Amino acid sequence: MAAPVLIQPTTIALKLREWQKIGPEDNRALAGYSFQEPAVQATARQLTQSGMLDVVELVQGLEIRTNQYVGSIQMGDLRLTILPKINGMPLLNLLRYAYGFRQLDFFTPLELGTESGLFQDLLIQQLAAEARELLERGLHRRYERVDENLASPRGRINFADLSRQGGLVTASLPCTHFVRIENNLLNQCLLAGLLMASRLTDDLALRSHLRQSARILGQSVHTVPLAVHLLEKAQSSIDRQTQAYQPALQIIQILLESQGISLENDTQRVQVPGFLFDMNRFFQALLDRFLTDNLEDYTLRSEHKLRKMLSYHPEHNPHFKKSPTPRPDFAILQGKKVIALLDAKYRDLGQTELPREMLYQLALYAFSQDRPGKSTILYPTLDVMTSESWVEIAHPLSGERLARVILRPVNLHRLEALIRAGTTRERAEFAMWLAFGKLPL
Repeated sequence: MAAPVLIQPTTIALKLREWQKIGPEDNRALAGYSFQEPAVQATARQLTQSGMLDVVELVQGLEIRTNQYVGSIQMGDLRLTILPKINGMPLLNLLRYAYGFRQLDFFTPLELGTESGLFQDLLIQQLAAEARELLERGLHRRYERVDENLASPRGRINFADLSRQGGLVTASLPCTHFVRIENNLLNQCLLAGLLMASRLTDDLALRSHLRQSARILGQSVHTVPLAVHLLEKAQSSIDRQTQAYQPALQIIQILLESQGISLENDTQRVQVPGFLFDMNRFFQALLDRFLTDNLEDYTLRSEHKLRKMLSYHPEHNPHFKKSPTPRPDFAILQGKKVIALLDAKYRDLGQTELPREMLYQLALYAFSQDRPGKSTILYPTLDVMTSESWVEIAHPLSGERLARVILRPVNLHRLEALIRAGTTRERAEFAMWLAFGKLPL
């Protein structure tokens, strides 16, 4: 009797854009689809609860909604690839600028301009180039204390150990000396990051380069389990001599954090089978650096606290709760006075509706300013024809205008071109437009 043939499950590969919805009516593979394994169901539920991805099992099949997270994830036999709105070299240039990565040459160019290139491979390719640069220039060495018995004494003789062993009983003396070794925290985190990145990429050439660099590092550096607290400790130890490690460690931290879901108390992280990167975090970092670099005669403060705007009444706060403190992404100050409040939202509000929670949040910021106050949402777009929109907030009875919320588009291609080849004046003018909409008097 012939042995039964085992049928291997077929992987369903789907490619989506950010802020896209797909369901059974759009793709026949999702019709009647449901997750069979409890662990996969739990992963889908955790992704939905965290806001990273909306996965809904309907009677007619599976519905998926993406938002500002991009990357790839595997749920059972379903593999999702979520592509960013802007890709290729423009995206890489913006990433480099936002996070301060160096302009390093790549050994083999990825398919940066096509949809087959995964977002995480952009970061991993940059990490591989950073690691190669560190290896070529020489790994950092630090003096470490070594206690050992030496036939030729070096450093300081440890008389306490000599006394405990009963005097000179061998042809060596216990010595304490310091040697420069490569097996330090910076190089340990670099090695662990390269090994992690090699597991995240499906590009064979890129994986080969990562493993080759890891093998070189592994000859003198111990492998340690990678953790967020370990990376934070390594980054806090960086000084003028080790500044070249900063970009690599930052990429490793992004890769590590993009593989987990933070739960409500933010003290636990659930590992997810894939990589999802928050583009809102990138967009905020990008605008932060561009405005800081190019706004002359103004001060930019990130997550500026609007103190004393909201507070519990001292006689009506039975549970002694702490007063809420709104914090817009950016406050622009002239001297000590706040003259503009900006929020960065990675959602093309020219093509999608403005969510109520965003409007209410920005309206609150606007009311914190001198009447009539205003606040601004900066959002990304690739449409060169999109112009800003205004939402007027008026008194419901008198009709008096009380505040204004401005939706201002940031064309990513134009921003990338200014960063790459714009003049100082052009960048300053664009920064002023982002902040104020027009040149202030």
